[in-house]
Amino acid sequence: MTTKKLINSVDRCVDDALFGLVSINTGLRILQGQKIVVREDIDEVIKAGKVTLLCGGGSGHEPAQAGYVGPGMLSIAVAGAVFASPPPSNILMALRHVTKTDSAGCVVIITNYTGDRLNFGLAIERARQEGLKVDSITIGEDCALTSSDRSAGRRGLAGTVLLNKICGALAEEGNSLEEIVEFGKRVTEKMGTLGVSLTPCSVPGSGPTFSLGEDEMELGLGLHGEAGVGRTKIRPANEVVKMMLDHMTNTGNGTHIKIEKGDKVACLVNNLGGLSLLEMNIVAGEVISQLEQRGVAVERAYCGSFMTSLEMAGLSVTILPLDDTIKRCLDAKVTVPAWSGPVLCRGKSDRETPVYIPVKEKDNIHKSGDFTRTSPETADMLYEMIKLSMERLIAAETELNTLDKESGDGDCGSTLARGAKEILKELGKKDKPNIPVHTPADLVLSIAKIVEQSMGGSSGALYSLFLTSASRALQNDVTKSGWERALNEGTSTVIRYGGAQPGDRTMVDALFAASSAISSTRDSSCPFTIIESAVQSADSAAKATASMKAHAGRASYVSAERLKNPDPGAVAVTIWLKAILEVLQKAQSGHC
Repeated sequence: MTTKKLINSVDRCVDDALFGLVSINTGLRILQGQKIVVREDIDEVIKAGKVTLLCGGGSGHEPAQAGYVGPGMLSIAVAGAVFASPPPSNILMALRHVTKTDSAGCVVIITNYTGDRLNFGLAIERARQEGLKVDSITIGEDCALTSSDRSAGRRGLAGTVLLNKICGALAEEGNSLEEIVEFGKRVTEKMGTLGVSLTPCSVPGSGPTFSLGEDEMELGLGLHGEAGVGRTKIRPANEVVKMMLDHMTNTGNGTHIKIEKGDKVACLVNNLGGLSLLEMNIVAGEVISQLEQRGVAVERAYCGSFMTSLEMAGLSVTILPLDDTIKRCLDAKVTVPAWSGPVLCRGKSDRETPVYIPVKEKDNIHKSGDFTRTSPETADMLYEMIKLSMERLIAAETELNTLDKESGDGDCGSTLARGAKEILKELGKKDKPNIPVHTPADLVLSIAKIVEQSMGGSSGALYSLFLTSASRALQNDVTKSGWERALNEGTSTVIRYGGAQPGDRTMVDALFAASSAISSTRDSSCPFTIIESAVQSADSAAKATASMKAHAGRASYVSAERLKNPDPGAVAVTIWLKAILEVLQKAQSGHC
């Protein structure tokens, strides 16, 4: 089966992609009718007597190579069909465009794949016959190969981008063709790259290039999905990075890189196309941390999509030992679509792992103020209410997640359980609680801060708003009327900032029903009767949300036909209200 691609046609997908590139980046041009991208100021470059740079290869590795055309890097890039080397005639055409018989010449950077070596090699020989001054650097920095048997050699991977950057800077400085080639070859001998993939990729119009089990990953594969070192079960990011670095630096491996304690390196963490930025940043952090643990200083670090394999969910790590010239070249300014350096400390060019900035004020748990205190008996009851409420929310995690799958991302239960666990952790023991149960205003505000920091998402914000507002009503009144006002004000604040009204199929339905019930029974002298009425009203309101049309929250974006069950937020309110009633009933034995 062919895989989904958002293209116009298979035949023209490369041409269309290049047209999109130059439509955005108008300092680039396409040679008419060709898959060749060139600097718009190329004639000025040649006139200035500077060496030009050419690189290319099959498409599907974007942004490489056309994304690196521009001042400071490549002069021109030649693209082939997806995963197919461009024909020699196209490469020769590109060479003629950036090289004159009386010019400084052109350096061709070739990735070490058989097709590229043959096609670029043939074009170079023909160019030389025409009197053009051309030389080349073949890059093969793959660290995957372990066998000493004859093979096509080390493959050219994402290290090509660093070579483009270094040679481009040398050319911009005015170095000769011979100097650039000599230094570039030394650079390729020092660097190493290793890749890992969780999924295959697919060429437009075709199915996946290879297959991987759901729980498998491949270490050391090539840019087109060529087999690597081997397959293993998927592991956590830190273990995968360790496996990669161990292989890259293993002296028993003939293609290992030589780095020792005290060395300074550049590190490029390259997205092969399908990993999220979240995953990439995790991996980048692990690579830097583990290299530093080995005593290696990572003075230059780059993370992003530099040389991809279509939508392959994987990455590669490139390590390059540094010297002053390499650092200068990596730091040189460029104007190309696909290269942007990291954000460093002002006035510094060397990257150093930053220390954490200390929090200016410890305010994780609110400290008790001069607010009204409650009796020891009530404080004990409040402790038990909080404890049981949180335990019930944790127990309902799966139930609430299942309800949330209808309208959200299925994490309502997990979000509330996460906050509940943190509250239980901070609650401490009954005889020595960590939060001020004897002062209700401080207690409620303390829980608000815990929820804000631990829950996250809209649930965390809504509950923190509810509790923060409720706490103000308890500062000077911890009687029945104070708690009634706390619930009313908390509910009103959620409505004001959350935007939902009663009847919109949210937690507000249960909160508003409970608040209204308490207001209507305020004349009762029995707290149990008041809370029981609130629980019954909230429960009925929560159940009624099953037949409501959603007008707020994520559920409002979902078709009403798909919403068959009660809203998880409303159900959650009834869970902790019922726990409060249960503790109150036990404390008063059902009597007032």
